[in-house]
Amino acid sequence: MSQENLISTEIPAQTIADILNQLTAVNNSLASILIFNLTGQDRLEMYKLGDKSQAFVEKSLEYASTNPTLVPTYLDLPEGKKDLKLFQDLSTILKQVSTLQRAVEDTMMVAGSEAYDAALVFYASVKGASRVNVPGSEAVFEDLQKRYIAKSKRKGQQQ
Repeated sequence: MSQENLISTEIPAQTIADILNQLTAVNNSLASILIFNLTGQDRLEMYKLGDKSQAFVEKSLEYASTNPTLVPTYLDLPEGKKDLKLFQDLSTILKQVSTLQRAVEDTMMVAGSEAYDAALVFYASVKGASRVNVPGSEAVFEDLQKRYIAKSKRKGQQQ
């Protein structure tokens, strides 16, 4: 059984260091802006600005700008416009970050899958070697087998 190899590369240590430094710089650049750590309840209770509601907000603030007599005195229109601009700017950043995150996740999944496949191939080989008493195989097999014993016991208990 041959293994499929979709990826075969490494990230040099200096490249990782450079990337982490650049990400730190991005975090530092946004540190005074990304100041919230919302709870689940906070997220449930807030208005959500999606594509449809964004168009509504943009149009409403534009109408408010062109029709100042309709703007209530308690509405801080410049602040509303500032919030919308921040939302739009962060949305632009998020699109780039999300694309990068998805690419990293997908590549991690492929690399992890291939590493797991290699480990399973080795485990099967060690298991076979242990059955025929190849020297040194029993200890390796028993150690690796522990990963599956706990899993099998949990499955048995759930039934």
